[in-house]
Amino acid sequence: MRSKVTDILIYPIKSCRGVSLPSAIVEPRGLARDRRFMLVDAGGRFISQREQPRMALIEVSETGDGYRVEAPGQDALELPLDLESARECSVRVHRDVLDAQLADAGINRWFTRFMGMDCGLVYMAAHHHRAVRHESAAFDDEVSFADGAPLLLISEASLDELNARLDKPVSMRRFRPNLVVTAESPFDEDGWSRIRVGEAQFDVAWQCSRCILTTVDPDTGVRDRSGEPLKTLRTFRRVNGPVMFGQNLIPRKLGEIRVGDEVEIFQEQRA
Repeated sequence: MRSKVTDILIYPIKSCRGVSLPSAIVEPRGLARDRRFMLVDAGGRFISQREQPRMALIEVSETGDGYRVEAPGQDALELPLDLESARECSVRVHRDVLDAQLADAGINRWFTRFMGMDCGLVYMAAHHHRAVRHESAAFDDEVSFADGAPLLLISEASLDELNARLDKPVSMRRFRPNLVVTAESPFDEDGWSRIRVGEAQFDVAWQCSRCILTTVDPDTGVRDRSGEPLKTLRTFRRVNGPVMFGQNLIPRKLGEIRVGDEVEIFQEQRA
């Protein structure tokens, strides 16, 4: 069985709902328009569903020249594709401190009202740089506001194996991948080293460790009281402590990828 791409997703605003696309352009930081926006608190630290699960209810859809942002109880917000001309500020994403562009007061009030806390929307412009912090990365590899890697890949077979162990199946949306692919067997992607998809090529760099964010229901923005599916993942996907599900990718050749593209595997086993 040949592996192929069945879905391509971007998350224009980090930790908000994703957008499924028929095709995407692979850039050095990941897919174009993926996680270029992010919410930060009054101190400039990033906000995610880990602390604010209701972010799962913020829906972002693409329009011709920007985004339409919607959330329960709020009027729709029109957001431009970028904030290149906005004033700069300093933000923190995990261990990284970098500059970003801060949205205007009107946009920030919209998010503050919905979140119930003082927050602002920031944008990663072309001249901003954030390095990939992993031993698998080259010195000039860069990443968006994503947690650690430019892209995340998960196979449908791996999700099927997890769901076979759960009392209540979960959707792929819990895991927020960029590429969803088919595979002959669950976790085949664990052994991949380098792949080609469409015009692009990627290092399958390291496994993705999972956290409490996976317990947030993407439809309700409510955390699962029993801790699923993370609780079940801990029973069979622990690797030296962390729970692993999905593979982090680093682009090595840029270009367009499409749903339906074959995933060409160059190396089956990592060195």
